[in-house]
Amino acid sequence: MFTAHRHHAVTLRPVPRPGSVLVNGFVQTLKTQRWDDHRYYHQSYVNQALHFVSALSFLVAYVVVFFDPATAALIAWGISMTTRQAGHFFFEPKGYDHVNQASFEHKEAIKVGYNLNRKVVLLAVWVAFPLLLWLAPSLMGLIEPATTWQGWLHDVGMAWLALGVVGLLFRTVHLFFLQGLTAGLAWATKILTDPFHDVMLYWRAPLHLLRGELLDPMDHVRGSH
Repeated sequence: MFTAHRHHAVTLRPVPRPGSVLVNGFVQTLKTQRWDDHRYYHQSYVNQALHFVSALSFLVAYVVVFFDPATAALIAWGISMTTRQAGHFFFEPKGYDHVNQASFEHKEAIKVGYNLNRKVVLLAVWVAFPLLLWLAPSLMGLIEPATTWQGWLHDVGMAWLALGVVGLLFRTVHLFFLQGLTAGLAWATKILTDPFHDVMLYWRAPLHLLRGELLDPMDHVRGSH
């Protein structure tokens, strides 16, 4: 007696390459960080509108930085960052988040980037630089002292540019230790590309304000739950 042998078809799946796994993980982490940033911290149409203004001025600064870094930094910090942070500090709701079912304290604790407490420290250094350069134009011999107000303004711009670079690198490296290399690189990429993303995301916000609407109902977020 012969026993019939059944042959089962074997489906061969390609083994993902390590590089593709890393890229996919990076892209997914970036998408998650952007989504969480939007749903947790941009529920006010005023905040969204200020982010739209901030994004446009950041894009101008991105162009100017190639031929006048100091002026680019003055635009980025003097217009872009002030409008952006004013939206977070003064207009974004800070009570219980019914959309995401999370307390404000919880959101601040899990924020990947600079939460309000970290921003206070960063902005304090930002404000201190112009005063420091006014009182000590040479920074105790570290730079050539400015002799005109235009020179002082140039020095302020360069100091703010350095602050932006250091602030970005510091939090990126910090995230390397807290959440891993992918999270840190994704956050740095998010920060640098936020102006492009925010223009596409928040260009309708001024229209909502003209209709008297102050808070985004976030129906797309509720639906995602």
